Amino acid sequence: MDLLEYQVKEWFGKIGIPVLPSQRIDHPTDLKRLKIRFPIVLKSQVHGAERAKAGGVRFAETTIDAIAAAQNIFSLPIWGELPEVVLAESQYDANQEFYLAVVLDTAVCRPVLLGCKEADIDWESAGEKMHYVVVEQEFSPFYARRLALKMGLQGTLMQSVSSVVEKMYELFVQKDLDLVEINPLAVSATSQVMALNGKVRVNERAIKRHPDLAQMAAKIISRHTSTEINGILGDWDGVEMHGKIGILGNGTGSVMATLDLVANAGGKPGVCLNLRHAFLTDTTPTTFRDRLATGLKILEADKSIQVILINFMGSIPQTEEVVEVIARVVQQDNNELKSQVVHSNGSKNRQEPNSPLVVRLAGSEFDAARKYLATLKTPSNALLVVENLDEAVAAAVRLAKPMANKK
Repeated sequence: MDLLEYQVKEWFGKIGIPVLPSQRIDHPTDLKRLKIRFPIVLKSQVHGAERAKAGGVRFAETTIDAIAAAQNIFSLPIWGELPEVVLAESQYDANQEFYLAVVLDTAVCRPVLLGCKEADIDWESAGEKMHYVVVEQEFSPFYARRLALKMGLQGTLMQSVSSVVEKMYELFVQKDLDLVEINPLAVSATSQVMALNGKVRVNERAIKRHPDLAQMAAKIISRHTSTEINGILGDWDGVEMHGKIGILGNGTGSVMATLDLVANAGGKPGVCLNLRHAFLTDTTPTTFRDRLATGLKILEADKSIQVILINFMGSIPQTEEVVEVIARVVQQDNNELKSQVVHSNGSKNRQEPNSPLVVRLAGSEFDAARKYLATLKTPSNALLVVENLDEAVAAAVRLAKPMANKK
């Protein structure tokens, strides 16, 4: 999950990284009650990059100018995202600008400190200018000073920069982060340093360990569409496409393989969910059965989904309970259809049952489950149970096409 700049600055200030006086602006009229001195800079709070080039950063000398600039920023989408917040911040005169970061290197499974004496980095040639230090053992100030020395810093400036790096690493560990970045770290004529902009990326598996992060994630979910959430929160073991076939799986590999097979067979994958891990919206521990029930509700509520394809392979916990969830959904659809028939009095405006389920269960542990589901009395095509994935995909694509033609 990527934080917005104003949230990053709040964290920086609390942990001791120097930041400029700033104020969150929720509406242009908030600038009439501005608590910081002019001149100021107004920054659009969006997750998209290059907001300055898009017009999302404006300078203002007076309240009237600031209100006009804020009105423009609030109505300016950047990479399709409109800001809900604008950050008002004091201006700062910088003699130098550096790049600093603490990042998790998944190749070596260790944190790495990065530093460059240029803020505007050309990443294609960054290897020649970027300095790094791998934190191989328990962190100590030695690692931060080593990075500052590699950057060629001396004296007071070396101490100031290494102190900032120490605080960045402290935040990195404290909040279970994948990335803490300051770009740029400005240096004044008196060698004072200031974090002018920052980026924080939270490890997706750590969110539930931090109540404040869980609250942020919940607000994102409530305010944004699923497509926007994917961009802000990352993959989250789910992919949203705009097709007609929803996919549920018990592993990232099985979900992605199913998605590819559906596409190759001429189908259009829709929302794809991996049930192996908890959903972002889960505030308490969940079981696989719980996540299956939630996943089915999500797909059933999506009016664009016409077929649900379930692909479970290997082994899953609570097999019997999982099968009961599938059976309950199908039988509920059947009961609702009968009720509609009874109350329709011969009317032709009968509703169709919910999306058909195509269930692929592969593995000896599912033998009993397949036999049980095969005995259920369901409407035609409401439930298909197969063991071969290619057959399951072909059935899902076949069921989706006639329904698409009807519409």
